[in-house]
Amino acid sequence: MDSFLEEDAEAVVVDGKRRRKRRRTPAAQAALHASLHLPFLPPPPVSSNEHKLNFKKSKEACLSYIQDALLQKQWKRAAEFLTCYVESLEKDYSRERIGASEMIWRIGTEILWHHSQSSVKEFSCFMEQMKTLGVKRYLKVCLEHVFHLLCNGQIDEAYQNLSLAESWRFGEQTAIQDKEMKLIQAYRGLLDYCSWSKQKSILLEHGEDEFSDLAVEQEMHSYFRKAAVNLKEIIKIPGVWDVFVKCYVDLLEFYGDHNEARQVLNEYAYNSKFPANPNAHVYLYQFLKRQGESKKSLISALKILHDIVPSHELMINFNTMLQKSKKRRKRRLGLEVIFAGLDYAGWKENEKAWSCLARQVKQIVISEKHLDWIKQEWNSRKDWWPAFHFSRYLAKRNWQENKNLSYEKALVAGILLGRDCKYFKYVSHQGSKAQLKRFRMLKKFVTRHNAVYLRISGPPVSSLPP
Repeated sequence: MDSFLEEDAEAVVVDGKRRRKRRRTPAAQAALHASLHLPFLPPPPVSSNEHKLNFKKSKEACLSYIQDALLQKQWKRAAEFLTCYVESLEKDYSRERIGASEMIWRIGTEILWHHSQSSVKEFSCFMEQMKTLGVKRYLKVCLEHVFHLLCNGQIDEAYQNLSLAESWRFGEQTAIQDKEMKLIQAYRGLLDYCSWSKQKSILLEHGEDEFSDLAVEQEMHSYFRKAAVNLKEIIKIPGVWDVFVKCYVDLLEFYGDHNEARQVLNEYAYNSKFPANPNAHVYLYQFLKRQGESKKSLISALKILHDIVPSHELMINFNTMLQKSKKRRKRRLGLEVIFAGLDYAGWKENEKAWSCLARQVKQIVISEKHLDWIKQEWNSRKDWWPAFHFSRYLAKRNWQENKNLSYEKALVAGILLGRDCKYFKYVSHQGSKAQLKRFRMLKKFVTRHNAVYLRISGPPVSSLPP
């Protein structure tokens, strides 16, 4: 941290006293104060109580300056004030040093992460110092150090740090930090998985040699055993462990243990002790699909995902499967699913989604069956969908950027809002000018079934007189 300080710093304030490091010319001093904005603290106190009070205020003021520098992303200035803060703590023998050590760790890490002159070596030195500040945070500091090493591609160093942290013991603190220790072991297992994956790639490249390199194969199995043990332990604890679950399942599938993989994914998705996690159901669905499971199983997995995240990209697959079902109840659900997805801004220009809705709406209109399905979905949306999806502005933009999208949306707009809908009128007119046959047919279709619009846009069935 000291290397980040300005070499021409005029003075630092400790215990309210200004300690001059070296003399500067008046011009240099003026420039220094203008660039660093060093605070002018009160003169030394007279009494002991006044000294303590002023010392406390000085520390609070220093923290305030640090916070201001961090908010303004002035990392060099923040480093200077943090150094002053650390030096002031060296003169403070009160209990407040215990809480201050965590602040130094948090603030120092943030500064080193963003500082232009920071290096991995300097960050590592800082982290080693932080590990000695308190045993209660030892494992957390180790984890943060490992993350920084991984972000900089130093995988071997990260693995070494994890191994050292795993061997750490400190009386009762070992039991208290049991979860942190399991996390340390889990990340070591993750790195073992990465090594296993590399060895697997090497062996698979041999092709017809049938893994002739026995040394590589043995090393691969060694990584598998170490990774599996640690990954299995962490996913027993309720939490969100996506990356660990995916890696563990990959290991199990490679060695043909599909039953164990299924059990792990079912537990991760359905155990009520775990927090609601959309990815858990995505992983289960993907596994079932790889295993060639029945559509009933796939639909069951996606149904729960739909309840959690109606706008998930897999909802298009869900809709497609439901539309192919012979059961009316599932086809009705399919219409609900695609309408719900298009309620979200992220789907506004999703061509596949609009194609799914247009296809199903067209089928219902031609058969003249289940128009009440469309009406039920439209009743809750007719007040805001026209401006959200079917404005003239969107018609122009969609036509310019994606004519296939504008076609699908125009079909839906024409059925839901009638042939006088701004979106439908603009797109059908542009299509006719461009002499595109499909758009002429679109206009004829909507005009022929304009009565459907009147039935859909009418009052709810419950409000009609007997």
